[in-house]
Amino acid sequence: MSRSPRSRTVEIISDERYVQAESPRWDGRDGGLAWIDMATGRFHRGRIEGGRLLQGGSVLVGAKIGAPAPLIEAGAGWIVATERGVVHVADEGGITSVVVDLAAPEDYMNDGACDPSGRFWVGSQSMPRDPHSSLWSIDEHGVAVERLGGVTVSNGLVFDGTGSTMYYIDTLPHRSIEAFDVAPDGTLSRRRTVCAVGGGNPDGMTIDREGMLWVAVWDAGEVRRYSPDGTLDETIALPATRPTAVALVDDLLVITTASIGLPRPSAADGAILGVRVEVGGAPALPWGGAMPLGGHRDASAGGSDS
Repeated sequence: MSRSPRSRTVEIISDERYVQAESPRWDGRDGGLAWIDMATGRFHRGRIEGGRLLQGGSVLVGAKIGAPAPLIEAGAGWIVATERGVVHVADEGGITSVVVDLAAPEDYMNDGACDPSGRFWVGSQSMPRDPHSSLWSIDEHGVAVERLGGVTVSNGLVFDGTGSTMYYIDTLPHRSIEAFDVAPDGTLSRRRTVCAVGGGNPDGMTIDREGMLWVAVWDAGEVRRYSPDGTLDETIALPATRPTAVALVDDLLVITTASIGLPRPSAADGAILGVRVEVGGAPALPWGGAMPLGGHRDASAGGSDS
C-alpha cells in the first residue's frame, strides 16, 4: 500500500501541445531535454529554465518514431528508434541509418534505453496486437541482437545502477512491471514479475537514485512510484488522462502526455508536465557507438526546424 499522499503541485511546463509526446530524456552532455512526438514523427530538443520547458529545435524523422538516446560526446547527436529500425540524428538534423528491418513490416519501434555498457535496448510493438514482436540490444558497432521474443507492446525499460537488473514493461496483455538479470554480454535470465499495474496501461518508466521505479499509467491519469519489490510507494494524480513517459531531470519529474484519441482534450492533454520530488535521477545513459558506422545517409528524410 502506498504511503499517505504527499502534497504535490503538478504544473504544465510546456507552451506547446503534442499529439503523442513520449520518451523524455535528460541530456547529461549539456543539461538539455529531448523527447519525441510519436504520432507526428518529430524529435524535439529544448531545455528547462525557471521551471519552464523552452522549445529548441525539432527534426522530422519519419512516419513514426520511438525512443531516443544520446551519444557519448557533446555535439555527436542521438540514436533514435524509428518505424522498423534505428537511425542517427545529427545535431544539425541529418539522418543516417544504423539498423534497418528490425520490426515486422506492419509493426514499429517503440520505447528503449541504454545500459551502462553502452548498448541501446529497444523494442517494437505489434500491429495487430498479438505477441510476435521483440526486444533487441544494439551494440556500439550497430549489431542488433534479439534478446526477448513474444512481445506485444514493448514499453518502459530501465537498468539499475550496476546494469545487472533490467526492469521492463510489455504493456499487453499482463499490464505489469517485470525484472530480468542481465549478464555482462547482455543475456537475459531469471524473468520475474515485480508487480501488476492496475487501472490503466503501464507505459514509460524511469528509475531514481534510490532505485525506485516511476511509471506513467496511460488512461489512469497517474504516475506511480514502485519499489523494486513491487510495493506501491506513491501515486501522483495528473490533470492529463494519458501520461506516456517520465524522466527525472535532477529532482524535477518530467511527464510527457498524449492528446491522441481523446474526444475532448483538456488543457493538460498533450502538454509536458513537471512536479518536484524529493529523490532525483541521473541523465540518460549514452549509446557507446560513434558515427558514421558505414550506414547510409538518408537525404530524403529529416530536416531541422529552429
